[in-house]
Amino acid sequence: MNPKQQQRQSRAVWFEIPASDFDRATRFYEQIFQVTLKMHQAGSEKLGVFPYEAPAISGCVMTAPNIQPSNAGTVVYLNADPTLSAVVERVAAAGGKVLVPRVELPEGMGVFAHIMDTEGNRIGLHAER
Repeated sequence: MNPKQQQRQSRAVWFEIPASDFDRATRFYEQIFQVTLKMHQAGSEKLGVFPYEAPAISGCVMTAPNIQPSNAGTVVYLNADPTLSAVVERVAAAGGKVLVPRVELPEGMGVFAHIMDTEGNRIGLHAER
């Protein structure tokens, strides 16, 4: 099975995090995850794609007419490996807020936290430890 086929085995194949201020939002995620998002323009849409290597799943921060950030509804969980604490510790300095501090899941399921990003989106963070 090639990497693209492996990627498509997952029910989740892509995510989009809406941003009203694209530059602020991309800086936030680059700061807390210490990565560089790859910028794309598609018509009136701007995308900042999270780095990944196939067959991993990825997604983006995006801005487009008629989309609005939200803290209600579906929660996207982003990988905070190797440790959740390191990412959570960077949230406030990047302009976000911790909504639900570290929660230990049953053995073997890892840990999670919920944050609010600079756009007002509720985002889940998950890590093995």
